[in-house]
Amino acid sequence: MKKMLLTIALATGAVLTGCSQQQARKPVSRTSGSAFINESVERNRKLIAYEEAQIDSIIKSNPAIKYIASDKGYWYHYEIENKQDSITPKRGDVAFFNYEVKDLKGNVIYSEVELRPQVYYVDKQNIMMGLRSGIKLMNEGEKVTFLFPSNMGYGYHGDNNKIGTNEPLICTVTLNDIKHETEVEER
Repeated sequence: MKKMLLTIALATGAVLTGCSQQQARKPVSRTSGSAFINESVERNRKLIAYEEAQIDSIIKSNPAIKYIASDKGYWYHYEIENKQDSITPKRGDVAFFNYEVKDLKGNVIYSEVELRPQVYYVDKQNIMMGLRSGIKLMNEGEKVTFLFPSNMGYGYHGDNNKIGTNEPLICTVTLNDIKHETEVEER
């Protein structure tokens, strides 16, 4: 009899608790992660300041070269400038270019030979952020050297090969040709 009463009591309790409204649980901890975010912001500020100081030192070391500060956060100068043309690559164009990548000490990371001539469908392919922006500043036939902080290069991740974490880069780009993508055969 005791077993039967116990079974009925448990079954009744289960039915009553199973049918009741679920109550939202209160969070155990109300931390928003803002401390981590603030630390990350501060770490990035220091990194950017350090990289900009390195780039500034390169710029000041050769005052004969006139570097231009872009509105995107990198610097560049013309090695060969084409003042005859005013056409620059835009979305819907294909840019044909060669480039070389160096570290800030001038050591070659990737040579033009290694990188081969590039074919870039402007704003439709994923390339390094700095190159994506820098190519759009160039006229056909120009050769430009860019100084990219790491956030305009390969950032925190690197390129999984020769370019490491948070590595600022020097890229020398020669824009060989610009064509509308309708003039170019399929990729």
